[in-house]
Amino acid sequence: MTGKTQELPSADNVRLSKEGDSVVIIDQTKLPGKVETLSLQTEGELFEAIRELRVRGAPAIGIFAAYGLYVLARQIETDDYEVFLATLREHSRHLRSSRPTAVNLSWALGRMEELVLSHPGLSPAAMLPLLEKECRAIQQEDISMCRSISEYGLSLLQPGDGILTHCNAGPLATSCYGTALGPLFLGAERGLPFHVFADETRPLLQGARLTAYELQNGGIDVTLICDNMAATVMKKGWVQACLVGCDRVAANGDVANKIGTSGVAILAKHYGIPFYVLGPSSTFDANCPSGQEIEIELRAPEEISKNYYARPMAPENVKCYNPAFDVTDHTLVTAIVTEKGIYRPPYTQNLAAMLGDTTKQEP
Repeated sequence: MTGKTQELPSADNVRLSKEGDSVVIIDQTKLPGKVETLSLQTEGELFEAIRELRVRGAPAIGIFAAYGLYVLARQIETDDYEVFLATLREHSRHLRSSRPTAVNLSWALGRMEELVLSHPGLSPAAMLPLLEKECRAIQQEDISMCRSISEYGLSLLQPGDGILTHCNAGPLATSCYGTALGPLFLGAERGLPFHVFADETRPLLQGARLTAYELQNGGIDVTLICDNMAATVMKKGWVQACLVGCDRVAANGDVANKIGTSGVAILAKHYGIPFYVLGPSSTFDANCPSGQEIEIELRAPEEISKNYYARPMAPENVKCYNPAFDVTDHTLVTAIVTEKGIYRPPYTQNLAAMLGDTTKQEP
């Protein structure tokens, strides 16, 4: 793994190197203080980058994993199709285990595996160009999906609206525009004013480190608030809509997203504020009936007690409970926005129609 710094970030925050032998990312753990790019080649480096959130955001993780599997495929030294397939599947299995909740990770890796399975007996040398084409297509599709999500999301907002968001679902979490932040960046391009309240998003502070950073750099009016201030700004009438991303959406419309999202949805319901979930159709898991079946990742207690403090801010050895995500019940979700349209209750019926039909659904 090699690293270098640059002055400003690019929306091209996950990409394949020019030589095709490594995946290049912006190390999100260093933001906003330093913009550093990493070039990753080994399975251990790729796994660690996902696990330690050097790359994060469901769509970006999927893109990264696809590129990573291609890079690892280039390193498989065999001319035998079966050996190549078995080794690739083992790499894929390991990468999948890095973060269990976000479905885009397994979706992208599964797509790469299916490509190999669909060409039985093809030599590894002939397979590599197909795998490269597929992983590049996954990223290009994400750019297109984010643009469509942004267009649909923008149609739900009025110029001057106050928007509350939680965690980070902007360009850093995708390839371009973002999902939950996409309508705001698209609106800014068109001269439409919005004011954003960004939850800090404890304990990893994605809202403070990443969302506030992206919005400020994008010229969008943003105010950073602590997570426990959301009720106050809502009560004051400063919020007209909540926009959040998603890591997995169950068949009934239950949504897994960064821890704290469920609380925001409950508050929005109380104050009569629309709560919108934005994400690509690849985030939907038709095989998951409800949020109860979603595996929630538990992370290290030190993220609560020690991270981002000059000194520990909790008693030594105190027990910590640190789920990375929570599940927002579908009854709290006003609408789900995808690249295919805006979907409202009943979600079981309408999301099934979305996954089975590419016809766009208008607001």
